[in-house]
Amino acid sequence: MKNIYLGIITSTHGIKGELKIKSTFAYKDKAFKIGNKLTIDNKDYTIKSYRVHKGFDMVTLDNYHDINEVLFLLKKKVFIKEEELKLEKEEVLDEDLLAYDALTTDGKRGIIKEIFYASEKNKIIRVDFGKEVLVPMNTPLIKIDVDKKEIIIDDILVK
Repeated sequence: MKNIYLGIITSTHGIKGELKIKSTFAYKDKAFKIGNKLTIDNKDYTIKSYRVHKGFDMVTLDNYHDINEVLFLLKKKVFIKEEELKLEKEEVLDEDLLAYDALTTDGKRGIIKEIFYASEKNKIIRVDFGKEVLVPMNTPLIKIDVDKKEIIIDDILVK
């Protein structure tokens, strides 16, 4: 069972035990479903409610009804078990993409060094082709082949 990092609890919201989570996770719609279990400090908590408020993911947990009951969770990292996500075949986690091969359309091989966010919606892949290249993930010039575990990058981005 692999735990996948979702984000960190930054604060509470209101007096009813709602938690504010800062997350850049790509599949929030699958992770923050009511009834899913979040793992915090190796203990599972069931999501009772979820909403988005000012860029934060807001959750309440089953059996916690008051702000004083959830204060011990502040500044804790939030994870979810991989099986809980139920991802489709073509939905790939960033940490899994790091194991993929990077290829250009003209046959050069590269190594994926890092995946990071340049802004809230702009994900970048750092690839080493002998020289370092930054490739935006949201471009039509890259294709992800899940079966072959490859990322094919148009050679125009590598020149």
